[in-house]
Amino acid sequence: MNTIIRSPLAFAISAALATTALPASAQEDAVKIVQSKCLACHTEESHTKKNEGAPQWSRISHQRKTPEGWLMTIGRMQMMHGLQISDDERSAVVKYLADRQGLAPEETADYRYAMERRLDTMEAFDDSFFEEMCARCHSGARVGLQRRPAEEWEHLVHFHLGQWPSTEYQALARDRDWFPMAINDMVPKLAKMFPMDSDSWDHWQAAPKPEFVGQWSFAVHQPGRGDGSGLMTVTKQEGDQYSVSVDGQWADGTPLKGSGSAIVYTGFEWRAEIDLGGVITRQVLAASKDGMNLRGRVFEAAHDERGMEFTAAKATTGNSQIIAVYPQNLKAGESTEVTIVGAGLKGRVSMGNGVSIEKVLKRSYNSVTVLTKADADATTSANAVTVGGVNGGQFAVYKKVDSVKVQPAFTIARVGGNGGSTPKVQARFEAEAWGAGPDGQSGTDDDIRIGYLPANWHVEPFDEAAKADNDVHFAGRMDAASGVFTPGNAGPNPERRMSTNNAGNLKVVASVKDGDQTLQGDGQLIVTVQRWNDAPLP
Repeated sequence: MNTIIRSPLAFAISAALATTALPASAQEDAVKIVQSKCLACHTEESHTKKNEGAPQWSRISHQRKTPEGWLMTIGRMQMMHGLQISDDERSAVVKYLADRQGLAPEETADYRYAMERRLDTMEAFDDSFFEEMCARCHSGARVGLQRRPAEEWEHLVHFHLGQWPSTEYQALARDRDWFPMAINDMVPKLAKMFPMDSDSWDHWQAAPKPEFVGQWSFAVHQPGRGDGSGLMTVTKQEGDQYSVSVDGQWADGTPLKGSGSAIVYTGFEWRAEIDLGGVITRQVLAASKDGMNLRGRVFEAAHDERGMEFTAAKATTGNSQIIAVYPQNLKAGESTEVTIVGAGLKGRVSMGNGVSIEKVLKRSYNSVTVLTKADADATTSANAVTVGGVNGGQFAVYKKVDSVKVQPAFTIARVGGNGGSTPKVQARFEAEAWGAGPDGQSGTDDDIRIGYLPANWHVEPFDEAAKADNDVHFAGRMDAASGVFTPGNAGPNPERRMSTNNAGNLKVVASVKDGDQTLQGDGQLIVTVQRWNDAPLP
């Protein structure tokens, strides 16, 4: 795999989509920037009937990418070909190309985890040939988030061999006649899987685009922290730029407030940088086609593993929906406060069979908090939630917990710090409780998801080798209450065998107490070395 030491330029490129100081004049002059900066290597082409009136350039005009994809292309030109371009100029060109040659919502749907920095995602593709040829050095999502005609996919194969000549001698290449297979088999496959021309893109270009100005009712969930909600207010600035303020709180009452700026690419790709209580965070969200929802992930700029799920509904007249319910569950015979988040929440609240509403504690257009009680004889079930005529969300009632799953079941943490330039990358876990379904047997297809429950956490050696190497002692520490694992220091450790680093292979164990019983679930955690190649798309 290609390894690049993180230079100051790499840091600047990875942050560029969230820094939105993009003058209107720069956007208007994007074509002139391309002509003055790029045509030393690229050439102008004649207009096609489909693109009549729009400038055409060799290579550039024959690709479609996400904002992150275009950002990586320009960054590669800077690092490998000496392109001289200012931050404002680069931002203007990325904006222009992402709007003109981007991807439609349907085309990004299966691969958004890469843009949202869900770096513990375990990719799986039906096509093993694609996995072996393309997804062995970088994510398959990086390929899936671009579109090219066959000729351009062929150029990409040549680029790989020209830039990384050892490609043919690496694993899953030296065992086969790699280059002919890449040209004759992989190129036509990619041109069919990810074609330059598509009905989805044509329709999206012609479709009305979402309106972002106004208030958004939002809900968040962060492993190790819990649930929260509030209002996000969006104000129009120049072009597709916006100012943003966030006013909410976590379930425990801690404020969740901040402000920042945002920019929209391709009509639906929302990118923002928000200061939340002194912590700089980035929002990578997608708007629904009707403009009534925003969904995605918010994460710390310096620690993308510290992120939260983000769902928002436009708090406007005529938009009635439920986007979140927390907490997610209640045991038979017990009471708890439940908050329902959404928009247009008017009318009677129902949490489903076996649950009564004791009192409405707080109510607004965007949320309702109620005191609920589960019947003592309630059976385990996953109930639909309603507020007036609005349905959405799910609330589980359970008699007892029958099994516990650790989520994620497999992930990684990375050593860091210790005087080095790369910080530690934590791992975060949650205990997901399940109840037996109607057949009364746990572990079958009809099991009922109860949701996340508090747990006590610890780690054990995953196997005999990890036990022999004392990985539990060296690899890091698990917080017993939160499920947050912090890895050890980077660099050689003279206390370890052969002075190796603090890598390790650990079993993560969650213990959930339910009445007189304690149930356990487990997952796997690999503690590994730093990530030096930190591209916007992994």
